[in-house]
Amino acid sequence: MRIYSDVPALKKWRFWFGGLAVAEIGWFVLLRPHVGSFRRLLVLALIPVAVVGYVYVLAAISSYLDERDWEYRFRQLIVVMLGASVGFFMFVLMWIVGQQFEGEIG
Repeated sequence: MRIYSDVPALKKWRFWFGGLAVAEIGWFVLLRPHVGSFRRLLVLALIPVAVVGYVYVLAAISSYLDERDWEYRFRQLIVVMLGASVGFFMFVLMWIVGQQFEGEIG
């Protein structure tokens, strides 16, 4: 079983690095952190890395499912569930960040 497909978007590291750069910039523009500690700044910077990595895995699984000889609706259901899991993952991350850095962001 091979999860890494021959899909060009999955092989182009510049595409994913650019997405990560946009995510980092957008993350810090929206949060406007007033963090004095380097450790807390590093923790805040690693959160978009986890999200972009999660989206990459979602894209790889979606391309893997595209190659399977399963019913179209079943593959579509799996991809929708994976997409919903990304939304849930983002919601939980934002809630954790809000709780941990309540007085230091915004």
